[in-house]
Amino acid sequence: QVQLVESGGGLVQAGGSLRLSCAASGHFFSLNAMGWYRQDPGKQRELVATITSGGSTNYADSVKGRFAISRDNAENTLYLQMNSLKPEDTAVYYCNARVRITTLLYEYNYWGQGTQVTVSS
Repeated sequence: QVQLVESGGGLVQAGGSLRLSCAASGHFFSLNAMGWYRQDPGKQRELVATITSGGSTNYADSVKGRFAISRDNAENTLYLQMNSLKPEDTAVYYCNARVRITTLLYEYNYWGQGTQVTVSS
């Protein structure tokens, strides 16, 4: 079983910064693509940013230039540096990972439990 545990959320004023972390643990062969998603109550979960195992990144237009996704493959940890935060960034942020449990190519999809980010105006 694989566990993803997020941390770093909280309350911040508009214009401030937060850094989210997501630590992966358990028994697996490799972590492939990982990403951050967010969800407001009553809305669909939306992509924030993704990163491949090789470091290629992709961002939602709404966060480009403000957020930076990174990963430490040796520590099996994913990060999201969030700068110039806006009230509309308020949401629960979820970590996602595509995981190869064995040497077989099949990937399993895992989610963390989420961490609340609240940006006050």
